Amino acid sequence: MNEEIIENIKDYCRQLKLGTNIVKNIYTIQANSHEEFLVKILEVEIKHRETVRKNRYLKQAGFDVVKTFENYTFDQIEVPASIGIDDLKSAAFVRRKENLILYGPVGTGKTHLAIAIGVAACMSSIKVKFYRTAALVNELIDAKNNGTLKKILKQIEQADLLICDEWGYIPIDIDGAKLLYQVLAGCYEKKSIILTTNLEFSKWNSIFFDEKLTNAIIDRMVHHSHLLVFNGPSYRLQNSLMKYN
Repeated sequence: MNEEIIENIKDYCRQLKLGTNIVKNIYTIQANSHEEFLVKILEVEIKHRETVRKNRYLKQAGFDVVKTFENYTFDQIEVPASIGIDDLKSAAFVRRKENLILYGPVGTGKTHLAIAIGVAACMSSIKVKFYRTAALVNELIDAKNNGTLKKILKQIEQADLLICDEWGYIPIDIDGAKLLYQVLAGCYEKKSIILTTNLEFSKWNSIFFDEKLTNAIIDRMVHHSHLLVFNGPSYRLQNSLMKYN
């Protein structure tokens, strides 16, 4: 294949907004007919775009670290009959706009599971946003103060799955609680939410210091939600380098 033809292909790809991947793979395709070649080169381009999209979704999700289901065990998690483990691993519940509340002591694998589900969702072309809850509240307050609140709310609105990790670990003032409620109310029946928390519902008022607001948040979170209870010991303590006699 001469250079002039290659340059023409590059130009046509550019005009059709096909990128450079097709040109890079021209010499790797083996086919017995023009039709077979076309099918294979288009297949290569589709797979490339899927990979690019998945990587973009992973980056946009904002995970602190990427965790998967590899070696993850559900042995010490009470999974309700309303949802199956396959639903969790495939993030199928997101398509149904259902929520998850992951409840249990610190260090029992709640964050790992939430991120693993989020990563699986990204791999299924589902848009995800991950936040430590306290960081989300701070970001919302800062955005309100500098006039960019609509921007962050728009980013959350565009996601299919919102993950709020460490829900209730740090008390939130009334302004922050109202902003957080605004986010949850905006998500209600429009997208899925995953919360990880070590606080039972009866103690959520200690986070928000407003009973009516707390009840409104619980009301929206409980509806369409599945409660997973983590009963195991702290994984971090079990695997700590500090050993007690």
